[in-house]
Amino acid sequence: MSTRLATSNVLKKIFDRKKEEVAQRRDLRPMSELEAAVVVADRTRGFRRVLADRVERCEVAVIAEVKKASPSKGVIRADFHPADIAASYESAGAACLSVLTDIDFFQGADAYLQAARAACALPVLRKDFTLDPYQIWEARALGADAILLIVACLELPLLKDLHDCAKELGLDVLVEVHDEEELDEALTLGGDLIGINNRDLHTFETSLDTTYRLLESIPAGVQVVTESGFRSSDQIAEMRRRGVQTFLIGETFMRAKDPGTALAAMFAVD
Repeated sequence: MSTRLATSNVLKKIFDRKKEEVAQRRDLRPMSELEAAVVVADRTRGFRRVLADRVERCEVAVIAEVKKASPSKGVIRADFHPADIAASYESAGAACLSVLTDIDFFQGADAYLQAARAACALPVLRKDFTLDPYQIWEARALGADAILLIVACLELPLLKDLHDCAKELGLDVLVEVHDEEELDEALTLGGDLIGINNRDLHTFETSLDTTYRLLESIPAGVQVVTESGFRSSDQIAEMRRRGVQTFLIGETFMRAKDPGTALAAMFAVD
């Protein structure tokens, strides 16, 4: 399995552990069981389509994240009830959800995704570190509508294989990049949903200039999702003035007493 983790020691540690986890999961639940579960899984809700519809109507499209913890910040939300959070986001106008399922580093769980999706009608992204087709079948069996692929962590041949596998299973794919080189690789996939993560993988600092810089190289027809670093309505307004209408935001909402209220306040400029 070919990953390219000369990037961040934290990411290398995560992916090394993820390889072990996938092997353990495969032993507990063979592929044949996943294939049977996919046959009877709910229809997907059209993650990419919902985002595109919002943008076509000149509306903001928010992918609101359900996240308990992170490696750099520890526990972000101790009072963590995914179903309540999902319902709060939906009532505040979120377009889609992103739910962390990584156990060891983000204190996530597959059950969180299932609970969040059952509590609302929004499409859901399974936010995890995907490096094996097994995880994509697993995501579809869990009820996910989309998956995340992180270019910084995957050699191009594996990235293409995972992208193709997801599309064959009817899942949308958010392909995440951090710089020009990664963007060039992402665009070879022929996908139409690119996430620009404003967080530096080495320092973990965020800068919205990352999105501003990479925007110039993204062709028409590719929807851009800007990720990380948003704390104010002014930042949202400036990003929208530059033509970006789709946002993935988690930590700011997770630290608020009511995540949906925080979402509505941040996007009140709309």
